[in-house]
Amino acid sequence: MSIRLEDVSYIYEQNTAMAVPALQHITTEIKENTFIGLIGHTGSGKSTFVQLLNGLLAPTDGKVFYNDKDIQAPDFSRKDLRADVGLVFQYPEHQLFEIDVLTDVMFGPKNLGLTEEEARKRAEEALRLVGFEASQYDYSPFDLSGGQKRRVAIAGVLAMRPKYLILDEPTAGLDPAGRDEILEMIAAMQKELQMTVVLVSHSMEDVARFVDRIIVMDHGSIALDGKPQEVFSHVEELEKMGLAAPQISYIMKDLHRQGVPVNTDALTIEEAAEEILRVFRDRA
Repeated sequence: MSIRLEDVSYIYEQNTAMAVPALQHITTEIKENTFIGLIGHTGSGKSTFVQLLNGLLAPTDGKVFYNDKDIQAPDFSRKDLRADVGLVFQYPEHQLFEIDVLTDVMFGPKNLGLTEEEARKRAEEALRLVGFEASQYDYSPFDLSGGQKRRVAIAGVLAMRPKYLILDEPTAGLDPAGRDEILEMIAAMQKELQMTVVLVSHSMEDVARFVDRIIVMDHGSIALDGKPQEVFSHVEELEKMGLAAPQISYIMKDLHRQGVPVNTDALTIEEAAEEILRVFRDRA
């Protein structure tokens, strides 16, 4: 099971004087049960890329396949695709509108044609996954904190039981505590549900902590694609694209240059601490 892009390009306002190429000749595959970070500077094509994955946009050129089926084929059900590939936009809490939390999360499943009972069951399950208790189900979405609203909005997509969850800057606008809460929740869900998560982010630290694979976008193309340690080893290339490696990576490289024999692959505080302790233990 996968989503595959073959030589995909996309042009906004094609065949007009306002034409803007957003993606150019993208070929890649998003496989099941993976946690992918999608990074790139503003205007690099990230949002266009993820909207192609569930058919919200159709390629100008090239093809997108879901389980080896062309999603633009006349007999392909894009409704089923969007049930399988859930997309959470930036500031999804702006789409909350129902009288209480539970009713809001039930909206998606009911639109799939499920019964009231089944929609409620799915909504309760999704709310449990994002850390809501039954006593909170009758809260008004508009009385919640920013982080709580974000979790309810994500639950609304989870209630449709997607196989792929795409999150476009899910921590935008949140304070550090709220950001950590959302990211840790997403990582826990990915493991529990064994779903594919595509996380669009500007934060190198956030991406380094959680993902298995990083795709770096630059001017509508894929510039780098690989495991975090591999991608963040290309510090000069990232900086030329207006990006950077995690701060920990710079610290470890500085230590190594000063003669401390640390492994420079460490990307998180925890990894760096363990590596520095290893050096001290070896010397002792």
